[in-house]
Amino acid sequence: MTPSRLWIAAPMFALFAAGASGNDELSKLSKDPNQWVVPSGDYANTRYSTLNQITKDNVKNLRPLWTFSTGVLRGHEGGPLVIGDIMYISTPFPNNVFALDLNNNGRILWKYEPKQDPTVIPVMCCDTVNRGVAYADGKIFFNQADTTLVALDAKTGKELWSVKNGDPKKAETATSAPLVVKDKVLVGISGGEFGVQGHVTAYNIKDGSRAWRAYSEGPDDQILFDANTTELGKPVGKDSSIKSWQGDQWKIGGGDTWGWISYDPQLNLIYYGSGNPSTWNPVQRPGDNKWSMTIFARNPDTGVAKWVYQMTPHDQWDYDGVNEMILADINVKGQPTKALVHFDRNGFAYTLNRETGALLVAEKFDPRVNWASKIDMQTGRPQVVAQYAPGSQGEDRNYTDVCPAALGSKDQQPAAFSPKTGLFYVPTNHVCMDYEPFKVSYTAGQPYVGATLSMYPPKGENNLGNFIAWDPSAGKIVWSDPEPFSVWSGALATAGDVVFYGTLEGYLKAVDMQTGKELYKFKTPSGIIGNVNTFTHGGKQYIAVLSGVGGWAGIGMAAGLTQVANAEDWHKAVSGTHQPTQEEKAIDTAGLGAVGAYKALANYTQLGGVLTVFGLPE
Repeated sequence: MTPSRLWIAAPMFALFAAGASGNDELSKLSKDPNQWVVPSGDYANTRYSTLNQITKDNVKNLRPLWTFSTGVLRGHEGGPLVIGDIMYISTPFPNNVFALDLNNNGRILWKYEPKQDPTVIPVMCCDTVNRGVAYADGKIFFNQADTTLVALDAKTGKELWSVKNGDPKKAETATSAPLVVKDKVLVGISGGEFGVQGHVTAYNIKDGSRAWRAYSEGPDDQILFDANTTELGKPVGKDSSIKSWQGDQWKIGGGDTWGWISYDPQLNLIYYGSGNPSTWNPVQRPGDNKWSMTIFARNPDTGVAKWVYQMTPHDQWDYDGVNEMILADINVKGQPTKALVHFDRNGFAYTLNRETGALLVAEKFDPRVNWASKIDMQTGRPQVVAQYAPGSQGEDRNYTDVCPAALGSKDQQPAAFSPKTGLFYVPTNHVCMDYEPFKVSYTAGQPYVGATLSMYPPKGENNLGNFIAWDPSAGKIVWSDPEPFSVWSGALATAGDVVFYGTLEGYLKAVDMQTGKELYKFKTPSGIIGNVNTFTHGGKQYIAVLSGVGGWAGIGMAAGLTQVANAEDWHKAVSGTHQPTQEEKAIDTAGLGAVGAYKALANYTQLGGVLTVFGLPE
């Protein structure tokens, strides 16, 4: 694991002051809009920048200034960090990390190349993505596919320590970006489609020793609940999790934690979500399956949960709850509120009081959501529509026209919040599905899915995505821009009244945050599933994004699962005017159902891993 090393001028590392604590230094740096030091921009996951050189009046003049090829051809989720004069990026498997010199158009300062066993690739659900690195205390923290968490010297790329967070032979893998809170680095785990019991783990940034681990399911001493842990203001009670599973099913219960983590320093709470219960066949796991599909608020020092809220009890659709928790102080129904806003895969946008866990708003952010009619605001439970609830009439039956599809009305691609408008800017999927559960048995390290899926646009429509503005108090869409494919990139809102996002065809787009009017677009070399960020260098504002199609939506291309479909034939198929052949049906259900829905994507983009940095002309 020896990195390439280059001599680096000392002034470039003025920020890496010896002796500064990770907590003090990172807190200070995260308040500087000229840098991008936390994966989501700030601890609150707002993805908002106060930089305003690029405005809705001049963004039309934006130009690509330099590019960098990563040399990897799988899906590039996540985005760069910018610390001083250096940009740090990571790649999908084999998970290389680059330090790039912003003084020299991205000259490579060092490259870290881990040596991983490629047998981890087949047990990575939905592409070999990685969502980025973290920084603190002069170190770069990186969560590799094989669950190795490494700390690298930010100056040289030298490995300082490493620790194994899981066992790939049991299909425990890692795709998420770490988050540093105080003197600890927090990481999640992937593998819900293989029966991996989910957890979040805190390691001490000094030496990699484990501080605590909190599981999603299990006895109270494993999930770190105490007598004060509440849901919707009421104590959850002793052994709340294991009572909601049949026998020992919780041990292979999923609830994995591969999404984003946020942190409120004033309340000293971290927030994150857990994923789907295992198996996807709900008939085989009766009960609420707590605490899968749950928002957790935990003390970062001890891991103990203050409150939880399970959004989708007894999940029957694979509506992972891992999407980001955005922390914003907003008016909710006329009351100033320390809010947590979450756009869940299940198609409902939730606004909660992040201090108490009280549920304040829960409304559909895609009008075609039909699996539930509403959320009961007293109990917090969805009012499920049996017609669209797989397993409600037994397995071995196909449930059709279920909206949203398993990849949700939004997957992990993070939204942005603007305090100027009070609105959230949300990349969404507009996809429905057929879902047929079947019986499956558990074997460690083998797929534990138990359902066959096919996906398509809602009936009578042909767009697979929308980019929307959302009012969190009223629970309403303010404006919506349709996109031919799902919007799988993270959004960026800026004080220049511009919102940026990327498309699966590869366009970087800029829109007016008040109206959604398109102001600029540029087609990058490959589809964008990365997250847009911004920074300044030499007093000038830049926009950066990784392109490289893949992820769940692009898995057909990334993993070579399908042949290119003619766009006209594809539209005929999804509109019901073409009867698919058996071969076409097999393609449609590949990639856990996503391949069929995104067949036409290969007509618009190809594989590639490229960083593009944009700026205004001199």
